[in-house]
Amino acid sequence: MKDKILETIKQYETIIVHRHVHPDPDAYGSQGGLVEILRTSFPNKQVYAVGKPDPSLEFLKKLDVISDETFHGALVIVCDTANEERICDRRYSLGDKLIKIDHHPNEDAYGDLLWVDTTASSVSEMIYDFYLFGADKGLKMNDEAARLIYGGIVGDTGRFLYPSTTQKTFDYAGELIKYSFDRNELYDKLYELDPKVIKLQGYVLQNFKMFEDGAAVVKLSADILKQFEVIPSEASLLVSSLGNVRGMKAWCFFIEEEDQIRVRLRSKGPVINQIAKKYNGGGHPLAAGASIYSWDEAEHVINDLKAVCKD
Repeated sequence: MKDKILETIKQYETIIVHRHVHPDPDAYGSQGGLVEILRTSFPNKQVYAVGKPDPSLEFLKKLDVISDETFHGALVIVCDTANEERICDRRYSLGDKLIKIDHHPNEDAYGDLLWVDTTASSVSEMIYDFYLFGADKGLKMNDEAARLIYGGIVGDTGRFLYPSTTQKTFDYAGELIKYSFDRNELYDKLYELDPKVIKLQGYVLQNFKMFEDGAAVVKLSADILKQFEVIPSEASLLVSSLGNVRGMKAWCFFIEEEDQIRVRLRSKGPVINQIAKKYNGGGHPLAAGASIYSWDEAEHVINDLKAVCKD
């Protein structure tokens, strides 16, 4: 499949790379890393990274603004997006051909070419794997691509702490840090939080509710976010903050937005992506997300979470 993808890339003069809505470092890292590799490898091609910018991640890469006409006859590649409905920038369908590169369970097999590797720690790791495959076939790496890919790997492995981290992950990270970029600056920007978000974190730590079977929940209503002057995307940065609580098996953050309530699920063991799938979402067995539309519906999610923890 990597060979088919590379040969397809070589056939197109315009390549547009997308990622998922509500991006994380791996979304930005894989998208931006691939764009940098392709721009360096094929300087005569027009290669773009598109989508709605996330202010907290713009230090990784500034996205391109392009016209609808640019999509006509273009190759579109979507990184780190399990479900077609979660592709950021709906113009992806205007392209000539669509490629999916992802590491989530392949329950929505969209695209003309699909490369899905659920054993990969991140799609950023897959992009580096793609570079290694094509290094003797025209692909070139640069320092900026290495910075983006490394940042994506660090983000999706929780600084190499998550179970998805493998020997390959460490090997690739060891190769990437040989390139010229400031790792300390990258870590600082990935993990530093605005003082108002730190204050919200204090609220989370004081107000999370834990049940006897090891399930826990945090509800961040629009009123609470307004009180701390925090937007939903900033609140999402705190989802992993309960990971060190003794006795906790899995937890859920409910973060209210204008038109929905975001459900962020995390687990130390119980499989929770089936819960996410039940509520218009999906993801990994131990990290998933979904969307609901009322606080009454949140109670159903909590009951499902308590049930998987009990089992």
